[in-house]
Amino acid sequence: MALRRDDTIAALATPPGIGAIAVIRVSGPKAAEIARGLTGQPPRPRLADLRTLRDARGAVLDRALVLFFPGPGSFTGEDAVELHCHGGRVVADVVLAAAFALGARPAEAGEFTLRAFLNEKIDLLQAEAIADLIASGSAQAARAAVRSLDGEFSAAVGEIQHALTNLRVRIEAWLDFPDEELPFDAAPECAAEIGALVAKVDALGARARSGRALRDGLSVAIAGPPNAGKSSLLNRLAGYDAAIVTEIPGTTRDPLREHLTLDGLPVTVVDTAGLRDTNDPVEREGVRRARLEVARADLLLWVADAREPLATALAAARAAHAGEGPLTVVANKIDLAGVEPHVRDEQGTRVVHVSALTGAGIDLLAAHIKDAAGLTSETAGTFTARRRHLEALLRTRAELGAARAFMTDALELAAEHLRNAQSSLSELTGELTSDDLLGEIFATFCIGK
Repeated sequence: MALRRDDTIAALATPPGIGAIAVIRVSGPKAAEIARGLTGQPPRPRLADLRTLRDARGAVLDRALVLFFPGPGSFTGEDAVELHCHGGRVVADVVLAAAFALGARPAEAGEFTLRAFLNEKIDLLQAEAIADLIASGSAQAARAAVRSLDGEFSAAVGEIQHALTNLRVRIEAWLDFPDEELPFDAAPECAAEIGALVAKVDALGARARSGRALRDGLSVAIAGPPNAGKSSLLNRLAGYDAAIVTEIPGTTRDPLREHLTLDGLPVTVVDTAGLRDTNDPVEREGVRRARLEVARADLLLWVADAREPLATALAAARAAHAGEGPLTVVANKIDLAGVEPHVRDEQGTRVVHVSALTGAGIDLLAAHIKDAAGLTSETAGTFTARRRHLEALLRTRAELGAARAFMTDALELAAEHLRNAQSSLSELTGELTSDDLLGEIFATFCIGK
């Protein structure tokens, strides 16, 4: 995306198609002029006026509400106009065409929000929260996005930034004006302050991980031997018959992918073919694909028969587990084994005892999946977050740790690491952000936002 700020853009802000209204947004230095060209009258600031829209030849296009928001008191920080037309693709198209003829150009994806960011109406965390709010797949995810949009994430980052600034001022002042080359006697105190900052970054990282789980969800692969109840478990988690269940081994061939929501957490569950050696070329291909899904999943649920020895299931699960995500053994068919639903750790692996047939223990499994995603519960402070946010916080923590290590014997290096820590934090809010990253972020927005 070219970062142009001196022209006027226009786009449809509501979904295309038939509806009650279609909202067209115009932003830039010619916004008021375009509104006057369409209506024949100058728009009145912050008042909804019913106007007749005409093209350059005077032909009536529509009767619409016209709202004018003079800059900088608008979302974008520029002069902005909204045209609330009748819904329908043709009406919106002809009104947009008239706006383009009067000097606007089509807006690129996310360009309205980009201009709001560039004009310092919002920071980058809030801009991303807008996209996350639009794309939220659950009420919890929407609430988390609203918290980020309201500035909770930014405020937490700002608090750490303020403390870092105060710490750097003390250290760099001493480096610039040392008192007759005496030792820096505040090193223990500064090291303690850095430790407190590390704790704050860790707490912020935990909240961000919960927010990322709400936003991105979790990829879960269901694997295990044939007839262990994998497809039945998928059906139980989904709440409907998503997979065919029979007593014939090898019924599932292709991986079956279902998108679910478990208590607010988006989850993609993949039911795979039973893992076993086979001479059937079709089933063998299914097993190969199953192993690929196991390797790429965030969490592997290895389904085993609860009547079989647990040691055997653990050995088979660990042999099949090739990914980096955690492994959980689901001991299924407890209704046949005469076992109550429960969760326990066995040789460092979590084991959940359930019955996919009766539903017993499924609530325990759902809670465990949320825990594996880092979302044990929705707290009042959960806000939406992305991978880049977590990476920036990890870099900040690493730089703070290095600064604390050099505090007593290499103060110049400690100061440099503190500067790096502050730079990493600045990437979150967009104070230090490359044009390439901005283009990548705002390209994910819809046109007109």
